[in-house]
Formats: sequence, C-alpha cells, structure tokens
Amino acid sequence: MGAKGFYDVVIVGGGHNGLTAAAYLARAGRSVLVLERLGRTGGAAVSTRPFAGVDARLSRYSYLVSLLPRKIVRDLGLSFVVRKRTVSSYTPAVRDGRPTGLLVDNGSPAATREAFARLTGSDREFEAWQDFYGMTGRLAERIFPTLTEPLPSRDALRERVGDEAAWQALFERPIGETIETSFADDLVRGVVLTDALIGTFADAHDASLRQNRCFLYHVIGGGTGDWDVPVGGMGALTDALAGAARTAGAEIVTGHEATALATDGTRAEVTYQGPDGEGTVGARHVLVGAAPHTLARLLGEEAAPARRPEGAQLKVNMLLKRLPRLRDRGADPRAAFAGTFHIAEGYGQLAEAYRQAAAGELPAAPPSEIYCHSLTDPSILGPDLVERGYQTLTLFGLHTPARLFERDNDAVREELLKSTLAQLDACLAEPIADCLAADADGRPCIEAKTPLDLERDLGLPGGNIFHRDLAFPYATEATGRWGVETAHANVLLCGAGAVRGGGVSGIPGHNAAMAVLGE
Repeated sequence: MGAKGFYDVVIVGGGHNGLTAAAYLARAGRSVLVLERLGRTGGAAVSTRPFAGVDARLSRYSYLVSLLPRKIVRDLGLSFVVRKRTVSSYTPAVRDGRPTGLLVDNGSPAATREAFARLTGSDREFEAWQDFYGMTGRLAERIFPTLTEPLPSRDALRERVGDEAAWQALFERPIGETIETSFADDLVRGVVLTDALIGTFADAHDASLRQNRCFLYHVIGGGTGDWDVPVGGMGALTDALAGAARTAGAEIVTGHEATALATDGTRAEVTYQGPDGEGTVGARHVLVGAAPHTLARLLGEEAAPARRPEGAQLKVNMLLKRLPRLRDRGADPRAAFAGTFHIAEGYGQLAEAYRQAAAGELPAAPPSEIYCHSLTDPSILGPDLVERGYQTLTLFGLHTPARLFERDNDAVREELLKSTLAQLDACLAEPIADCLAADADGRPCIEAKTPLDLERDLGLPGGNIFHRDLAFPYATEATGRWGVETAHANVLLCGAGAVRGGGVSGIPGHNAAMAVLGE
C-alpha cells in the first residue's frame, strides 16, 4: 500500500486501553506504534490541574476504578495501587419533617443496619439490601474472571452463574422489576437504581435492558463490585501503562490524529495528520481505541453504526476550602462525602428526571452523585492545600442526554450546573459556593463538562463514555472469539466499544492483544 513505515501493529488512540494493548504486544515481541490525537496519552483517564495556579491534580473525566483486573497490573508489572473507600454511600433525606440520611458503612454491617432502621423504621430494607447485594456479589465472583477469557456463549455464562433467579433478575427482566420486588422504600430503591444509569439514558423498565447491562458492569468489578480510589489520581494508571509500553519497545507518538484507515484483510494502512503534515503507516493489524462510530468514519463507511451514540452525563470538578456542613447534623461530612453522596436520586425522582429529559427538557431536580477523592487519597493535593484542609469534590450528573445541549451548549451547561448545585445546597447547611476555593485569578474552582464537551475534548461521539451501548458479556452471532473483532479480519476494537468494554478496565486492550497473539 505504499506506507512510509510498517509495523506488526498500529494502535489508534493512546487511552488506557490502547496503552494496555501496546504493552502486551510489545512485551510479546511485536513492533507497535501508537498514534494519539492529543498532545498527551491517557484519553479520558488522566490527572490534570484544571484550576490556574492551584496545586490540585484532579481525575478530570474518569475518576474511580472497579473493573481493572489485578491480572493486568501483575502481567505488566504496573506500579499502581488503589485504596478502598471506607463508606459505600450516603443519601440525605427528610423524614417526618427533619433532615436525616442513609449511611452505608463498608466496615460496619451493624452501623448500616442501624442507619436503615432509623430511616425506614424497621430491619426489612436492610435485610433486603443484604440479600440483594449478596446475590450480586456471587454473580461478581463468577462473571468477573470471564472478562479476560474468550467470550463464553450465553448458555455457558448462564451455567457459570448457576443461579436462575439471579440470571432472570439481571439478564432477562428490566432491573426496575427486581428493585420494586426487593425493596419498598423509595429512597433505597433509588440508591440501587443509580448503578444502572451511570452514563446510560434509560428508564428502570426500559425493554432494551440497556440499564441492566450498565448495572451489571457496575456490580461485578474485581469480583466484589467495589469502586476504589486510584492513588495519585487516574493519571497514575495511564502514566504507568505508557511507561510499561515504552519499556517493552512500543513507539508512542502524540499529536498525531488518524484520519483514514484502509485494509485488504491482511495488510492495513493508516493515514494520519501530524505537526509535519499528513503521513501514512502500514501494519499487519490495526487496533482502534476509538468508538465504533469513529472507526466507521475512518474506514469510509457511511453509516455503520447508523445511530450516533449519545452520552447522558454532567461531570463537575470542584476544589473546596473545606467540606460543607450538612443539614443532617447526625452525619459527619467526612464520612458522608467519602463514599457516593446521592443527590435527588430517589426512585420517583429518577423516573421523573428521565421523563422530563426524554421530553426534551432539563430535569427540574437534576439527579447526581458526589464523592471526595482527597479524603481517601490526599496525595493529589499539594502539601500546603492538605495542611489548610482543602478537599476535592467530583460530581456526576444523570439523565442529561447530549440532545439537550445541542441548541446552546454553553448556556444549557450553565443552567444545568446552577440547578444541580441547588439540589446539592438543599442537602447542606451552607451553600456550596461558600466552600469553593479560588484560583490564582480569583475565580471559583469549579468546572463542568457536558456530553458535547466530551465529544470536543476527547473525540467521544455524542459524549458517550462507553462509546456505544454496553453489551452483555457473552457471545452472539455478531461477536467474535474475544469480542473485539470487526468485519475486517485485521482490524480490531481495543476500546470501550468492544464487548466487555466501558469503564477504566484495560480489558478491551488485553483482549485485543490476546486476539492478535492468538493468531
């Protein structure tokens, strides 16, 4: 094809999955070139200092780790660790006219039982919680190890699960049915449902089961379902992966955007645009860390897939001078913000927010959740900020599909941010604005990213953080052996759009590398 260089493998995209694939393949002796559009590696898994003159390194886009297998960390010799959060979640509420809340304590079932009893007046919901998450825990133990193996058939995975009631609950029937059967309290139902809606615009009873697929990936990580804090921020992982890939011999080139891809099934050619103009490079295999929608464009295929992906989240990063006081005086802010702090996420509130967004309106009470990275890992803050008691807050808003921002992204972003913070303020004894730190120019340390911002900044079509709808982790007629295959024998997906993609996991990168090495 006349390329200016030739490699065993060219990888399009230097996000964490592309770097994972590069490290595995280079360690196996393959010649590897990684082409990254941005001026740095990491994609959405990066740590940055977003506030001028402030020594705070925030995980700007992705922020927690659950799906990364220890196998990948061991195989690649990564110097990367995570810490468990002492609190799973806190959800503020008002009962009998007084502020209260539900604190789920990872280390104390007794304290959690008491919290449920204070909220609901009995042990019933706590016992239902234990039964439900006991079930998901058993699924996690059985399903998670399969994610780095060749795709099992649907029947094989069902047999491996070995629990027909659990299979029906998560793989066959809308998750809303299971939640409503298991729990009676609206607030408890909402807390459970949120894991089905992270970056996924769906109703609890959506017949497509896209909410079930999202829920599944949120409760099986690591074989436990735990969501852990990356020490040093998310950039610590991608820096370690880039180091492992380079040490193994992979060539990583930033500031080079792939613009076209051609293949005859045995040899491929990638055209790219770099600082010195256009170039081409050839390869036996091309691994693409971008979304399938982007791959179709690179191949010159008009509409495969035809439907443009759509994200549905608002990401807000904040730096605080101090944690805010809560209306619930019985809750310590350091405990409440250490886990996932749920805001306007009752079951009925989530349903109403979905209904409004589906009708083209911004939710009147935008649901969101917050956590404080620096409570678990203060290393992301400079010593002076730590000494002065500064803290970070990461907010993730739900049910805000990209379509809502298309008329005026900047104006709608500001409107949504204002109403989202108002919902947070309703839970606080002081406005969050009073707690915000200021940057070197005197501006409040807060930034918000919409789906359209993610499309612009990271190249995610529609701002979809999963690249497309998540898929159940079993083989279908449309999947290959590893879930990374495309219609072209030597072009593979190695990003979140692969089967078993989504989240910060490295799993698609590992599986694409195994597919190449298996040949």
